[in-house]
Parts: sequence; C-alpha cells; structure tokens
Amino acid sequence: MTQLTESSAGAPAQPPPVPRRSAVRPTTVLLPAIGLVITVTAWWLVTSLHLIHQAVLPPPQSVWRSLTGSAHVLLPALGLTTWMTLLGFLLSSAVGVLIGMALAASRRVERMFAPLLVAVNAVPKIAFGPLLVVAVGWGEKPILTMVFLLCFFPIVLSTATGLTTTPTDLAELGRSLNASWWQAFRKVRFPAALPQIFVGLKVAMPLAAIGAVIGEFYSDQPGLGQQIIQYNGIGDYPTAWAAIVLVALMSIVLYSGLTLLERLALPWVRATTSAR
Repeated sequence: MTQLTESSAGAPAQPPPVPRRSAVRPTTVLLPAIGLVITVTAWWLVTSLHLIHQAVLPPPQSVWRSLTGSAHVLLPALGLTTWMTLLGFLLSSAVGVLIGMALAASRRVERMFAPLLVAVNAVPKIAFGPLLVVAVGWGEKPILTMVFLLCFFPIVLSTATGLTTTPTDLAELGRSLNASWWQAFRKVRFPAALPQIFVGLKVAMPLAAIGAVIGEFYSDQPGLGQQIIQYNGIGDYPTAWAAIVLVALMSIVLYSGLTLLERLALPWVRATTSAR
C-alpha cells in the first residue's frame, strides 16, 4: 500500500482536459435577433415621431406590407442579384488570389503593378457605370465587371500580405527539411496565409453585393438594383426600401456562409488562438 501511495504521489499529474469550444452557441442566434429587434424598434420610433420624412425612410410596417405584396417581383430579383453577387465574387477571388501570389513572388512585379492597383482602387467605381455599358454591352457583363472592380483589391492585398508574412519558425522548418519552392509554398506559406486571405474575402463579400446592385443600375437585368431604381422613380418608396432590405439580408447570409466556410476549412486557427 505504501509503495502504491508513493508511486501515485511520484507520478506526474495529468493536465486537465481542455474544454472544446462549441461550434454553435445559443448566443450565436439570440444576440443577432436581439440586435435586429432593437434596430427595427429604433426605426419605428424614428418614423413614428416624424424625425425623418416617410419619403426618405418609410416605417417598417409599410416596408413589410410592400415586401409581402410585391414578393412575386422582389424574390426573383433577389435570386438574380444573389447569383450575380456569388459569380462576381468567385471570379474576383480567383483572379485576386492569383495577382496577390504574383506580387508576393516577385518584388519587381510588386513595384511595377502595386501603384497601378492602388490607382484603380481609388477611382470611384460608380464613375465606371455609364462606361461599362459602352465597353462591355448590356446583360450580365456590366454587373460582373462592377463586382470585380469592387472586390479584387482587398483580396489581392490580403493574399500578398499573408504570403509575405510567413512565420519565421515555419519558414526555417521548411528550409531545414530541404523543401523545394513548391513544397514550401504548398505545405507552409499558403496554409499560413489562409487566415489573412479569408480576411480579404470577408471584406470583399459585402462589396460584392454593393457592386452587383450598382451594376444593375446600368444593366437591363431585373435584379434588386433595377427594382430600387424603378420603384423609387414612381414614388413607391416602401417597395424600394423593401428591395434594399433584401440586399442587406442577402449580404448577411452570404457573409455568414463565408464565415462558416472559414471555420470548416481552418479548424486549426480556432484551436491555436485565444477565445474572446
């Protein structure tokens, strides 16, 4: 018994198990719902007290009635705008990541083209609207071009930043194992850059929705952008605001989906970072 006690006393203590963070918490849904209720209540108070003219901001109950009454028009428009947003976002993501990789691979390429990219990003994109119709014609092309112009810069910047800020210990590990450039890029540099790349993607996702709506202003596609222009032109402001609300909801859903994709693709990021 004494030997057993001494053996137990001399054995190293086992560390307590680390509790796993739940992927879905009740507050994940509850807190956004509370925020939505507070926002709609504030909206209702502002319109009820006539602090803003109803032509500028209709009351929420009017917007809801217009949304349900015009659902046969707004819902197909929502589907079209969502498709244009996703397609333009995927296009800008692919091109943006490739451009970011080129900038990170060569200092000369970065010095040659980085000022040009900054200049293109600084130009107000709405100024390109009338020119896009002349340059690429009607249809989906102006919408996709506008989405691309708004989205590509943050993706390029985040990709180049992530690839040029590889942790020193990981880079030294690759060199110590005599890894080739491609092996080091595939196994070390690109995985280490993925968290930074997703930051750029999450910045670009709401911009994609903005670009799709702006592009529809100058297109013949019956998306939500066209509905906003048409209903605003005939003075039906509640329905125009219903289309704006649908754009906002679409952006929230797409951003949440991208955040979920990040968590599924990069589970090691949450495991190696502290919880807030």
